[in-house]
Amino acid sequence: MWKRKRQQKALTVMLCFFGSFALCHDGAPAVQVQDDSGETIVLEKPAERVIPLYGAFAEILFAIGAGSRVIARTQADEYPEAIVRLPSVGTHMRPNVEMILGLKPDLVVQSASRREATAEMERLRAAGIPLAVFAPNSFQQLFSTMHRLGVLTGREEEALAKEAELRGRLEKATSIIDPGDRRPRVFFEVRAEPLTGAGRGGIVQDILNFSGAENVLKSEKAIVQYGFESLLLDDPDIYIVQRGPMNRNPLPPAERAHFPRLRSIREGRVIFVDELLFSRPGPRCVDAVEQLAAELRRKKSP
Repeated sequence: MWKRKRQQKALTVMLCFFGSFALCHDGAPAVQVQDDSGETIVLEKPAERVIPLYGAFAEILFAIGAGSRVIARTQADEYPEAIVRLPSVGTHMRPNVEMILGLKPDLVVQSASRREATAEMERLRAAGIPLAVFAPNSFQQLFSTMHRLGVLTGREEEALAKEAELRGRLEKATSIIDPGDRRPRVFFEVRAEPLTGAGRGGIVQDILNFSGAENVLKSEKAIVQYGFESLLLDDPDIYIVQRGPMNRNPLPPAERAHFPRLRSIREGRVIFVDELLFSRPGPRCVDAVEQLAAELRRKKSP
């Protein structure tokens, strides 16, 4: 499976990065990639002052050895620890354009899912700040984003090495799954109120796949509001609850009205996970696969 994906990746890289080194006005090679909005980002040299407006991109930059080039963060970013010392430029939904301009970045990186920040991004573009937009919703897209950020920051080799490491860990995690076993059917709670689950359109779906689980939700959206009666009909084998900014201090399902009607709740097959590992599409999603795979083995139905 991975051999075929590597071949597909090689073709994608050839298509996306052919001509990655164009020529600047003075004849020097320029750095060039296409982002996920279809825009071609051209820099005269690898970026040295980068502001990621989404924590996942900050994690990627540090993971590929470009952490020293990150000059600011958003308010909620606390990982890796070194990023806390950097100035905050507001939230990922409402970045402070004046602060960003004052820091004189040569690259800003934003998530395609942050549509609320479109006006601010247009102001940055109007000011001549290069802006790269990415939308990693799977491991394959995550690795593509990592590669392109490596190109933009002069860390392409390091990005490829990190990708190889993460792919190796994924292969190891999936190698211990018995293909003859029935995959446990799981519901992944994104938010308790209103009840919201992870559909098949986000990184959580890949985490479930590589962990050996089957998502009971069939929607191709990343996040889906779900009625309790529908959940009762699905009756998942295992109930997963994420804790984090989207689901702060959720009440344990066993203490919620009607939830003990679910078999997974009655039988104690509930798993609590860290939102920043599971719902933030960064390198630590591989940690999420490893953790969930181990938990699923422990809570496997008799």
